[in-house]
Amino acid sequence: MSKILAIDYGEKRSGLAETDDMQIVASGLAGIMTSNLIPFLEKYMAENSVEKIIIGLPVRLNGELSDVEISIQKLIKKITSLFPNIPVERVDERFTSKIASHFISLSGKSKKNRENKHLLDEVSATLILQTYLEKK
Repeated sequence: MSKILAIDYGEKRSGLAETDDMQIVASGLAGIMTSNLIPFLEKYMAENSVEKIIIGLPVRLNGELSDVEISIQKLIKKITSLFPNIPVERVDERFTSKIASHFISLSGKSKKNRENKHLLDEVSATLILQTYLEKK
């Protein structure tokens, strides 16, 4: 089997997570600057077999899409042009940052590590991917 990759997209930073080859477990992959996201994906796809990409759907509590959705749609177009054989699916990402922050605070990490925004993005992507796997 191939891996599933998840992206928690942000205007400045993005988090990434991946499954194992059997698509059972979601694990954090990286927290990176969004400006480096496409080069990261190109390298990752060249080195790994990826079946699908999951991207968080930024829905507000009132059910409306967040303003970042415009940028996410541009990202999806870029991804589908670069990797036309890899489908992109969306998963509601409501509360993932808050849940990720809570898990990080419970982890026993130092205050400096708890405040690492790249770690928060990576854990958020992992939660998005885990949500997808549980629904699958």
